[in-house]
Amino acid sequence: MNEIESYNQAKKIVEEYNQEHLLEFYERLSKEKQNELLKQIHEIDFKQIQDLYETVIKKANTSQDDVIEPIAYIDKAKIEPEEKKRLQDIGIEKIKQKKLAVVTMAGGQGTRLGHNGPKGTYELFPEKSLFSILCETLKEACKKYSTIIPWYIMTSEENYEDTIRFFEKNNYFEYSKNEICFFKQGKLPMINKQGKVILEEQWKIKQASDGNGSIFISLLKNGIIEDMKEKGIEWIFIGGVDNCLVQMVDALFIGLSEEKHVLASAKSLVKANPKEKVGVFCKKNGKPSVIEYSEIPEQLAEARDENGELIYGESHIICNMFHINLIEKEGWKNLKYHAALKKSNYINSKGENVEATEPNSYKFESFIFDMFERVDNMLIMRVKREEEFAPVKNKEGADSPETARKLYLNKNRKTETL
Repeated sequence: MNEIESYNQAKKIVEEYNQEHLLEFYERLSKEKQNELLKQIHEIDFKQIQDLYETVIKKANTSQDDVIEPIAYIDKAKIEPEEKKRLQDIGIEKIKQKKLAVVTMAGGQGTRLGHNGPKGTYELFPEKSLFSILCETLKEACKKYSTIIPWYIMTSEENYEDTIRFFEKNNYFEYSKNEICFFKQGKLPMINKQGKVILEEQWKIKQASDGNGSIFISLLKNGIIEDMKEKGIEWIFIGGVDNCLVQMVDALFIGLSEEKHVLASAKSLVKANPKEKVGVFCKKNGKPSVIEYSEIPEQLAEARDENGELIYGESHIICNMFHINLIEKEGWKNLKYHAALKKSNYINSKGENVEATEPNSYKFESFIFDMFERVDNMLIMRVKREEEFAPVKNKEGADSPETARKLYLNKNRKTETL
């Protein structure tokens, strides 16, 4: 397709979806920027954006008619020693047979931490980044089970190159380079309250990552699932880069998943209190699900069982495992999208950059936990916060580097004394 054909086709697309403003500054641009803008227009699914906008207006993301019920879980601490060993042996066999792969979601930047660069490059300790901590955990597991576990790292478009350079600079943290694979997360355009796609430059459409739920399509689009199949992978652990205590290689977790014949598994923590701002596991309309803290009715959030425990107290901590068959079957189908109103700078009709002073545009995200609704049953294994969950999200206060460092050091001291 030559330049004229490309422009005419792009013009036809934006006219069809009432997005003509995207080409408003076309004549002012250099050839290079003209081509970049046309490329973006051709790549975007404007029908999807239109549908998402209508969903926002109709507020169809949530339903007041959902039937919410408690969901069963298994408390890791209460499994009898003999049973625990039997299940671990099942998991160990799978690990040694190279049936496990690990995926780390690392698309975020360290902006909230005051860090300039990918979040995984943030140093929790001097010369000890989140990436290096995760790699240490993986190397220990590989040594323990005499194997090498494939490690797949999902970045964003923005931090892809920086992440690879960081690994190259650090010699891949002495992990097998051939067993580390980087791939990119998807993006979606942001739209204003009138449904217009916004520009961040006269030649550049403003796009944002489309949520951790897009990981399944990203695994398929980037050929990762095909690569895993060739390696004989069955189980895929998916976790975030910001949890420095994440246990990615857990023989008990795998053994339980095998024993229960499920296609999806997740680790949970006891909710600190009824008002803690975390999503909790439940059954929604008979299917496994996670309900956001902002959506759960107060009487359900406060409800306790005969032992005084919260009935809806199992927090989702993004420590999930999926069987490759589930991703192959369901991964191509978009999960439902959730809309968030954000404050975003934009280019106005005069071509000027406007700094937003209040939320003015919608960002669309899918969440990884919505995949749970695609299965009839799943395993939820309750673990201890101090052993497996030390997130680095905020610059200070809760879930900050300070709290994560304490948890990490306490865990390692405890391990050394065993």
